[in-house]
Amino acid sequence: MWIRQCTVAVAVLAAMTVILGIAYPAVVWGVSRLGTTSAEGSQVTDRNGCVVGSTLIGIDPQVAPGEPDRYLHARVLGSADDPMAPGDPAASAASNQGPNSEKLAGWITERRDLIATREGVAPDQVPADAVTGSGSGLDPQISEAYARLQVPRLARENGKSVEEIEQVISEHTAGRQLGFLGQARVNVLEVNLDLGLTAPGCD
Repeated sequence: MWIRQCTVAVAVLAAMTVILGIAYPAVVWGVSRLGTTSAEGSQVTDRNGCVVGSTLIGIDPQVAPGEPDRYLHARVLGSADDPMAPGDPAASAASNQGPNSEKLAGWITERRDLIATREGVAPDQVPADAVTGSGSGLDPQISEAYARLQVPRLARENGKSVEEIEQVISEHTAGRQLGFLGQARVNVLEVNLDLGLTAPGCD
């Protein structure tokens, strides 16, 4: 009787191991790759076939000193310790500063002045999403207002007309979700790829 029970137990263990430990994970893995690339992080490649980012994560292009600022900038991606830092997409973090925080108000003023100087406009023309981060701090899109604010600089630094840049932005602008939720939004990475962005150090 004891040997029989052990044999049945071992058989059930082996069967469950095959079903739940091998077959089920294999099916889930296979289904996750049917007609989508999201299982691999929704990777985006540049014209050289190199991975340059993800459709789900905002990346603010950083310009080396002395180099032209040729690309569209994303929302604030700075860390909680340094609101003006470019931020690390692999380490999203909130500042935990509330709407009555003097520190947050100072950060917003600093960001607004920086962006106004960069784009050659008055501080009151800088949209709210340009100086505030999203809930995740990793949004891949910006508002149409912030994108349009950057058009003159993009046209100048890329040697294109304002109309050409506006057309690129329009091609990568998504409308409201379901036609009434949220607002129109511009995908920063897609615009920058059209402007010639490539992955650094990838041949």
